[in-house]
Amino acid sequence: MPVERTEHRGAEELYKYYEVYETIGSGGFAKVKLGRHILTGEKVAIKIMNKKDLGDDLPRVKVEIEAMKNLSHQHICRLYHVIETSTQIFMVIEYCTGGELFDYIIAKDRLSEQETRVFFRQIVSAMAYVHSQGYAHRDLKPENLLIDEDHNLKLIDFGLCAKPKGGLGYELMTCCGSPAYAAPELIQGKAYIGSEADVWSMGVLLFALLCGYLPFDDDNFMILYKKITRGKYDNPQWLSPGSILLLNQMMQVEPKRRLTVQQLLGHPWVMKDYNSPVEWHSRQPLGHIDIDCITEMAVSMKRTRESTTALVQQWRYDQTTATYLLLLSKKQRGKPVRLRPEPAVCEDSSSLLHQGLQVTTDVPGVFGLNSCIPLERFSQQTSSAFSFLKKLVSPSVERKCASNPTSERGRMTPQHCQERRGRERTTENKENVAAHSKEVDLFALPPPRTPVSSKKNARQRNVLTTPNQNSTSTKGHAGTPKGERRSRSLDLAVTEDSGKKKRGGKVFGSLERGLDKVINMLTPSKRRALRDGPRKIKPQYNVTLTSQTNPDQVLNQILSILPEKNVAFTQKGYTLKCRTKGDFGKVTMEFELEVCLLQRPEVVGVRRQRLKGDAWVYKHLVEDILSTSSI
Repeated sequence: MPVERTEHRGAEELYKYYEVYETIGSGGFAKVKLGRHILTGEKVAIKIMNKKDLGDDLPRVKVEIEAMKNLSHQHICRLYHVIETSTQIFMVIEYCTGGELFDYIIAKDRLSEQETRVFFRQIVSAMAYVHSQGYAHRDLKPENLLIDEDHNLKLIDFGLCAKPKGGLGYELMTCCGSPAYAAPELIQGKAYIGSEADVWSMGVLLFALLCGYLPFDDDNFMILYKKITRGKYDNPQWLSPGSILLLNQMMQVEPKRRLTVQQLLGHPWVMKDYNSPVEWHSRQPLGHIDIDCITEMAVSMKRTRESTTALVQQWRYDQTTATYLLLLSKKQRGKPVRLRPEPAVCEDSSSLLHQGLQVTTDVPGVFGLNSCIPLERFSQQTSSAFSFLKKLVSPSVERKCASNPTSERGRMTPQHCQERRGRERTTENKENVAAHSKEVDLFALPPPRTPVSSKKNARQRNVLTTPNQNSTSTKGHAGTPKGERRSRSLDLAVTEDSGKKKRGGKVFGSLERGLDKVINMLTPSKRRALRDGPRKIKPQYNVTLTSQTNPDQVLNQILSILPEKNVAFTQKGYTLKCRTKGDFGKVTMEFELEVCLLQRPEVVGVRRQRLKGDAWVYKHLVEDILSTSSI
């Protein structure tokens, strides 16, 4: 059907340019997966949305894409690439390693005034820029602020933003956003100014940073709305007079009495310890073109600088835009402005798999592969594997092609493919010819392209049991018991008379080692998947430290308490994917708990990650689970 063909083309384009890894977040109509841009090697976040699931929210996604194309600021998450088919939309955006600001607040209970000021200045900077471009965000909250690797904030989720045609002073009527952060005039159904509503939300956000909880909160929405309408909240005793004053100036029930974002830029509390107003102008204007990035792209694309510049300045948010912006990001972080050479593959191996299709080998117990993998990864591995086997029965090729110790590893040209196929017919692929070396090492094994996806397929599911109870696996690389990996025919060949034994052992032993190399190449994550202990990680803000030294004991304590809290879960090793359901069976909350070992200090921790659902409900539920578990 045409829809399926269009869908296939969209997925094919995505996998052509990106490696796709595990899910790092999900919402009501979207999944976010970790990815890597193949050409630059940079990590990205890939937001995947099905149009069928979007329904009435499809216009909202269009608004978000259009806004992110027009907004370019150091504290706004960058959009790199948009791929749209008749059934799906893929948004490739900046990946922030630190996760949500909300999780950071939970981990620290509350932030100091000094640290809050650092974050709040960045929020003010982003919002001043957004308002200057004629937009109102209308959904400001800690869940929509991410922390990057440099501990800076990035504003996300412009799906509810508005850009009134009459200017930012034009009154809006749509009631949207998160109830706990919504301004009084908005929930009352009155006409409101978007920028004024944003200032109220910024005040609630500032309170959450300083206090670790919300000023207006209640499980009953009617009671919550009454609290917001009155604008009355209690200030904790640890707040400074300056903080109390600023909060009061921002959370005024009457919109005209609130501070404006322009006034916040130079507010005394905001300027304390800085002695300068907030700098809100963009340091990343879209009109600027970096000559180093253009030069690198021009060399890779075999174009002139002028034509490459013209191509980039179209800002189509395709592969060209993504490559330029990711190169620019590398340069700004002090990394070399270099593109990866595209891998070259043999023609016959590249035809083995069409993108996204399943491939099952006809040799059970040898390859052990039955999974959906990207074309580039499969073609690289299979071409190396089959070439290796052919080399075993062709010593002349082995001597000719493996004699150069300085050859470039993991690369092969069509000329070498011809030699290894015994001068079989082949067509040269000019785009994939390796330009730096004419001889390659046939023994080189290319690294796996998407190891995480294989890891997921290989990992065993254990429910209500600790991994140590099921981890004493005796499986080898191809699913056969260790010590029995040799086939019976090989064993019989080696146990003939002494004259044949020596020769047979040499030949078949080499063949067996070749098969083992094939197994390792095509199932690279099998051994890693059989990990019998928890993951070792560095201390992170979303990891709760425990007083225990036995990870199995911590896992068992959590497993015993989840049913009491009406939390369903599935277990993969030491990771628990948990979910709660509402009265009508609909999933209302999804989150992960992973028992892990911390490198320093050497203690057991519990990593937590919210995947779906209300952030504050998640906070209370996870805190309740961990405290009840007495860990």
